[in-house]
Order: sequence, then C-alpha cells, then structure tokens
Amino acid sequence: MCSNCDYTIHGRHHHYGWDRSIPPVETVAPGSTLEFECLDSASGHYTPSSTVADVSTLDFSKVNPVTGPIYVDGAEPGDALKITIQEFKPSGFGWTANIPGFGLLADQFVDPALHLWSYDKATLGPSAFSSFGRVPLKPFAGTIGVAPAEPGLHSVVPPRRVGGNLDIRDLSAGTELYLPVEVAGALFSIGDTHAAQGDGEVCGTAIESAMNVVLTLDLVKGANLRMPRFTTHGPVTRHLDARGYEVTTGVGPDLMSGAREAVSGMVDLLSGQHGMSAVDAYMLCSACGDLRISEIVDQPNWVVSFYFPRIVFE
Repeated sequence: MCSNCDYTIHGRHHHYGWDRSIPPVETVAPGSTLEFECLDSASGHYTPSSTVADVSTLDFSKVNPVTGPIYVDGAEPGDALKITIQEFKPSGFGWTANIPGFGLLADQFVDPALHLWSYDKATLGPSAFSSFGRVPLKPFAGTIGVAPAEPGLHSVVPPRRVGGNLDIRDLSAGTELYLPVEVAGALFSIGDTHAAQGDGEVCGTAIESAMNVVLTLDLVKGANLRMPRFTTHGPVTRHLDARGYEVTTGVGPDLMSGAREAVSGMVDLLSGQHGMSAVDAYMLCSACGDLRISEIVDQPNWVVSFYFPRIVFE
C-alpha cells in the first residue's frame, strides 16, 4: 500500500449510485492523500477465464461501483473540491465488451462480444489485441465525483455537474480535477478504472480494469464552479501520436449522426485493411480511437472525425 498516504480506503467500501445520505467512510482534512481500492465497472464479474456467455449474466444493478464516500472537512456548497491524481496501481487484467443495447452503434452490433486483456502492470507497455495490434495504455478513473444536492439515489451511469461517470481519459496521473461542491463535506467517491480508452468510448466499454488510485483532496473556497474543469501538466496524446492516424468523417446537420457515421466508417476501414471482424474493430475503436468535433460553425452541416492511431498496428 501507499507509504506516504494518510488513509487507505478499501474496495469493500463501495456503493452504486450517488446519494447524499450515504454515510462517509472517512472524514479527512483538506490536503490529505488517500489510496483507493477501485473495482472495475462490472464489479469483478469478468475474470481471466470468462467467456462471451458471461456478458449476458452481467448484473446491471452493480455496474460502475465507486469507492467512498469521503467527507472533506470544511467543504461547503459553492466550494470546489480539488483532486490531484498522483498515481495508478493497475491489476494487469482487463476486459472490453460489446453489451447488447449499449454503445454508439448498438443497433448495428446486437450480439454480445468479449475481449480479455493481460498487460504488464509494472511497465504498462502496449497490450495486445489478439493478433491484430497492440494498444498503448494510459490508466485513469472513468467515474470520479461528489454527491449531488438533490436528495435520493441517482444513477451512477450518466455524468453530472458534480462529476460522476465522466469517462475523460485525460484524468490520468498528474492531472488536477476541480468539481463543484453541492453538499457539506463534498462526499467524494471514485471507481470505474480503465487501463486505456479512446475519446468517446464508442462501444460503451474501454479496457476496464480494477486498480488502486492515489490522490490528494483539497479545497478551493468560494470557487462557484458551474461545471467540472481540469488541468494537465503535459501532452495528452504523445503515447498515440508517433505514427499518425487513419481518420474517417461524418458530415451533416446532426452531431450524433455524424459521430455514428465516422465510427461506422472506421469499423469498415479497419475490417477491410486488417481482416478483423466488425465487432472486434468496434471494440478496438472504443479502446484507443478518438471522436473529435472538427467543425461546428459552417451551418447547416457539421463535421465529426474519428481518429484511429496507426501505432497500434506498427
């Protein structure tokens, strides 16, 4: 465990959904450093011996467990909770699944699929996607947030003003995240850790992987943030940029339709170029390809692009 941490929050202290009435696991002073044991987004449902049959037995009431909550002494509505992400300690095992009814192209991929990953947790070298290529890794937490002011239990699946299931891959080690505080103590929780993900997480899952997270919690009094914001302290795509990209586009008056066109085009391109199945291409896109809005001012049509890093195949 972390020798420089003030607290360790064990994985058994997890919950499903956001609720300001959940009792805090610990009360900490601003500036405290904690190590969280985080479960993967399926609560450990998948193991190295899992098969595609296990996709259909996933319990959706237990997705995206988050470890916590933590009460930060002195946090009040109107403040911002500053989270400095120090370190990730990955497990070495992960999974990516196509879950029927979920994902950007759910209507095109109606059958379950599952890919299991094994990676070097010490070096975090690129991980093999079967014989097709190797995906560069960049651990981060997909779900990171504080409790909303509105009473009751709120789903952990959609992102919120107070954070939650943001799935921003750049919330990696070294990043400082600021979240609006809506309740006394903030009530911070974290989970849904990933070994890698493309911007958009287009099939609905990334390289889902249990791991520990070390971070520091601090306060910015009276920040009055409207939405989350974060600061990175270096390049965010250097691990993917070296060999350039293959890029497909979607053009039209609707950004969602454009995103679907761009991803569908990349699935076709990768399947044709590399001989992989369409669903394998779709899952690989989710693990390492990036959706970008290229143009949103030249009405009536906008441009969405999908960037796939060529380094995966080289």
